Amino acid sequence: MQRVACVDIGTVTVRLAVADVEGGRVQRLVKRSTICDVGEGLTATGRLSEGAKQRVRTCVASYVEAARAAGAPVACCTMTSASRDASNSDELVASLQALGLQPQVIPGEVEGMLTFLGVAQDYPNTPILIADNGGGSTELALGILSDGALDVRLVRSTNVGCRRVTERFLSERADGVATAEALRAAHDFAAQEYAPVMELIRACYMVPERLVACGGTVTSLVAMDAQLVPYDSSYVHLHALPRAVVERIEAQLAGMTVAQRAEVPGLQPERAPVILGGTVAISELLAQTGFDQLTVSESDLLFGLSLTAAACAAGVESPVGWRPTLASLG
Repeated sequence: MQRVACVDIGTVTVRLAVADVEGGRVQRLVKRSTICDVGEGLTATGRLSEGAKQRVRTCVASYVEAARAAGAPVACCTMTSASRDASNSDELVASLQALGLQPQVIPGEVEGMLTFLGVAQDYPNTPILIADNGGGSTELALGILSDGALDVRLVRSTNVGCRRVTERFLSERADGVATAEALRAAHDFAAQEYAPVMELIRACYMVPERLVACGGTVTSLVAMDAQLVPYDSSYVHLHALPRAVVERIEAQLAGMTVAQRAEVPGLQPERAPVILGGTVAISELLAQTGFDQLTVSESDLLFGLSLTAAACAAGVESPVGWRPTLASLG
């Protein structure tokens, strides 16, 4: 058995998982998620703000202590879309190295592979299309986990994320209410980003049986639809989310101010500024793929990262080819 701690720094959310991994199975001991809004203002400036860097460092410092308290001997740390895009992400990397971590800014393709590895555990021997919808990007991966071996035919990263869509198209009004023109522009952008990947998927000679999505937007959509207070991960995980429900919620959110969205049962108030952008991304994903519904998974990048980190700690081959850099917490 390998106990590992994994930190993932996304464009909106910073997350921690401490897990025991044995025989390809993951048991999560600690799971934390904090909205730090790493990518706030990134579209306009191309840089991570001082406030964002400080929020992340404070959050990750608490995660390192939690991992130590949980008895994790090693930790890895990945940084995704916002860190890939920002011209000063090296400054955040240096501040996290001071905490004893070895952060890695990973390509979108690695992000997609790790997510596929995590999600596919629930769908053995089934061809699936997985969408990891985050704050700055959406990774799409098509493949199958067959008899324990990954066969991933395609992984692509698109620039469709809730924070990116919000800042580019849905911030015209200070109160957050979206005009019809702004919504159309956001949908057109997402469609243009997804369309080339859909062409590649159709050329892969593997037809996915289902669309599976993970990320804060889809889990929030399920929670809002069911008015889950408090949040119940056992209800959300593997829950079906119909396209009609996504479109209904999008129409409702578009007419609300950010303050009104923050009051919606099932939605974290901190996610209110970007939830409409994320909903547009998911709505257009369903439209482009042709699926009438998707399945929501909580076995996401952190799940796949835990499997990969455990393999690295044990000195065996990485299941995705890429190897994380492990830092000792001793």
